[in-house]
Amino acid sequence: MYKEIRRRLRPLPTVLCALLTLLLGSASPQLAADDGKVSAAEVERIKQEVMRELRESDFLQKEIELGIQAFVQKQRQQQANAQAAQGRRLAERAKNVRRVDVARDHVFGNTEALVSLIEYSDFECPYCQAYHSTPKKIIEQYGDQVNWVYRHFPLPFHNPVAQQTAEASECISALAGNDAFWSFTDALYARGPIGDEDKALADQLALVDELGIDQAKFSECLDSDRYSARVEEDLREGAQIGINGTPGTVVLNNESGEVRLVTGAVPPETLAAAIEEVLN
Repeated sequence: MYKEIRRRLRPLPTVLCALLTLLLGSASPQLAADDGKVSAAEVERIKQEVMRELRESDFLQKEIELGIQAFVQKQRQQQANAQAAQGRRLAERAKNVRRVDVARDHVFGNTEALVSLIEYSDFECPYCQAYHSTPKKIIEQYGDQVNWVYRHFPLPFHNPVAQQTAEASECISALAGNDAFWSFTDALYARGPIGDEDKALADQLALVDELGIDQAKFSECLDSDRYSARVEEDLREGAQIGINGTPGTVVLNNESGEVRLVTGAVPPETLAAAIEEVLN
């Protein structure tokens, strides 16, 4: 007879079994009809009794809370697993980063350093501006062990100014060398994003004067689009190794090839932790 009742009450949650058993025990003398079967009225009465007991106690509330906690924990674990898997995939792609070439790259610090911080950056990116002092702090900390390499990653929604400014920095490098490139870069990030192409050009011409570079030669270089392909090459290479925003920094052990991809304007300690990982 109990089996018949359980079959009829099957839609009820499993957590009600304990209460149901108690109710069945107390009501068993009245359950059977003349034919030995359980009446629909008795089944309905037991359902109502079970629901009343649940409403008057905190049993159901506790079960719901436990279920919610389990669901949230499962979701968090799935998210963590997905992020870890994504990190592993990006790390694999980052291993294909183009190795540092002092004849082509803009290198700050010891060109023979064991570790390179290869930054893909956008002159119009406020996060890059916030991050710009971080690699220098790391080089102060690690000395000749670490250098900093600047590569271009002008984001489409910052163009045409980001692309034009990247090309301008290449003209500066061609006309006055690596130190002038870094002075120009430092000044641009100190002033922050401009957003307007005409204002950006005026600002660059003022910097050209400050650096003692011939304005006519600079303008001729910039107007020629001589370095547009160079900037686009950096952008393409960055995308191929998993850079999808700025700043994006590949921490590379130049001897072992071990890499870590660090995304965003992270603090110095985060960058230092990545360096320690590739060193060890």
